[in-house]
Amino acid sequence: MSTDAIVLLKDDHKTVEKLFKQFEKAGDKAYQEKRRVVDSIIEELTVHAYIEEEIFYPAAREAVPETADHVLESVEEHHVVVWMLSELTGLDAADETFDAKVTVLTENVRHHVGEEENDWFPQVRSAMGRKRLQELGQRMVDARAQAPKNPLKLHSATA
Repeated sequence: MSTDAIVLLKDDHKTVEKLFKQFEKAGDKAYQEKRRVVDSIIEELTVHAYIEEEIFYPAAREAVPETADHVLESVEEHHVVVWMLSELTGLDAADETFDAKVTVLTENVRHHVGEEENDWFPQVRSAMGRKRLQELGQRMVDARAQAPKNPLKLHSATA
């Protein structure tokens, strides 16, 4: 049985939230731990943004045309996030701006997740129904392998 697209996206949100909490619990001088966690965050968010932008957003926008503004706003939020991810990719965890960048990234992503889960996903679920969401979820699972590793290769990086 394929995974429901919204359940899949919410699972990704939970995974990233756990990583944010790991980062927040790491000590001030835990540079190796912070680097490892941020590398995981970059990978998770890049794949997540890819499947949203390439598969979920277009399908959701088609199913619920009145949410087009939400899709456009989400792509712009992704734009900000992917540039932050790209800056964190090459930044030494001991750099004085590292923690601040991760904090701003965390705040942006938490805001984005809240809007999706509370405002938008219920509308999409209602409009698409279970079978369509499962088909979409399977497409998203299959597409993970094609996701770029570099966040700047995402559509939203140039949007």
